[in-house]
Amino acid sequence: MTFTLTVADEVRALAPGFTHVAVEAHDLVNGPSTEASSALLDDAARRLAARLDGRPPHEDPHMAAWRETYTAFGSKPSRTRNSAEALAKRALSPAGLPRINLLVDLYNAISVAHLIPVGGEDIDRIQGGMRLVRATGREDFVTVADGEETVEHPDAGEVVWRDDAGVTCRRWNWRQGPRTRLTEETVSGIFLLESLAPMPVADVTQAAAELADLLEKFSPGASVAVHPAEPAVPDGR
Repeated sequence: MTFTLTVADEVRALAPGFTHVAVEAHDLVNGPSTEASSALLDDAARRLAARLDGRPPHEDPHMAAWRETYTAFGSKPSRTRNSAEALAKRALSPAGLPRINLLVDLYNAISVAHLIPVGGEDIDRIQGGMRLVRATGREDFVTVADGEETVEHPDAGEVVWRDDAGVTCRRWNWRQGPRTRLTEETVSGIFLLESLAPMPVADVTQAAAELADLLEKFSPGASVAVHPAEPAVPDGR
């Protein structure tokens, strides 16, 4: 991997069943959503509906585990849902899933179809390695509100992804900041699939392989590597 992904010991203690798979890709081709990427999102919504069989997303055992974990670090899971649950609700609504851009469509389709939080970051916009930590509350999170750039600070104890410049995603995988998101100019990306027990590691591994296949299909000539699920390197923080 061209940079490090580390998980703080205090996060491991909070969620010992946490694992993740990273898909690293270079020489990507991004652009506006296409009919093909839109069809993938529609198919993912159908797969989700079959998976849930009439149940609301939060009753899925994996989503229930995320809700318990959010509660453990002080967030209200019914108000700040993990990214997979939030996407699932949109997929099942009359409005359906948003179309963002080609790469985002691909990982959103995997997230919805497998009910796994999936995020995508532009490697060229990340400063230093990415770290999953519990926030002090003093970190900067640059976001946009009412069309204007603004700086927020996470709650003390909140689980966040961050790099050397600041927070890249608040409340674990709830809201990504615009600084590192995938844009139509992105050529190198890291895609992170995150799971908690009771989801089998084999399931998140299969979802990562499916995402890697889609990246290779939609970006012919791209270099794509799946970094297997294993405990991330603890950084002791």
